[in-house]
Amino acid sequence: MTITLTWLGHGSFKLETASDKIIYLDPWIEKNPVCPIKLSDVTRADIVCVTHGHTDHIGDSIKIVNKTGAVFVSTPELYLFAKKNGIPDEERLCSLNIGGSSIIRGIEVIMTNAAHTSDIMPNETEEVAGSGSCGYVLVTEDDARVYFAGDTGVFLDMKLIADLYAPKLAIMPIGGKYTMGEREAAYAAYLIRPEIFVPMHFGTYSDQQADLNKLRDLMMSMAPFTNLIVLKPGESLDYTP
Repeated sequence: MTITLTWLGHGSFKLETASDKIIYLDPWIEKNPVCPIKLSDVTRADIVCVTHGHTDHIGDSIKIVNKTGAVFVSTPELYLFAKKNGIPDEERLCSLNIGGSSIIRGIEVIMTNAAHTSDIMPNETEEVAGSGSCGYVLVTEDDARVYFAGDTGVFLDMKLIADLYAPKLAIMPIGGKYTMGEREAAYAAYLIRPEIFVPMHFGTYSDQQADLNKLRDLMMSMAPFTNLIVLKPGESLDYTP
């Protein structure tokens, strides 16, 4: 029943389930300054989940889907963007909206709310109106439940995610400026109540550094029931629910 979570740096992750399914979450690889792998290293994928259209999150998702035959999952607007920009095959696309879900190759993918603005940003000079942001709860075949928050601030309805889906592993941002900082992330852990919290979206750039000691201290008071596990880019966590 063990699942393996690998941080690819910034807000990007690879999740391998006990049944050997491979899921990429916001895979930004080629221009990610802290990503430890190259796009050529990606040889298999079953699902690619995208939370929003910012360049560092939609990233290399379309390329990975075309390379591996994975299913691209995102909002209706990003679905249309992907369809027009390299994934014409309807069988490789899944459109969801907040609160919606779908079973994809044996994995239940639930789209959750996120508090974050978004535009589709194909490159640094062109911006196209986007569709806001989302998060995901992933439920594997053996009922491992993973919450991937994407870019977000803290919002009180995170408690609904805990009540409805009870994720045991939560991946949430802590870098501040564009996402939650340490205090907000600790409170988010209190709302979500996971067994394990893996922080992301910090350390990539000088203006989005996080004080991990501060985060630990805040979590000791706000969410003492949650184990904070900090990965380095390229490191993996094996988790058995």
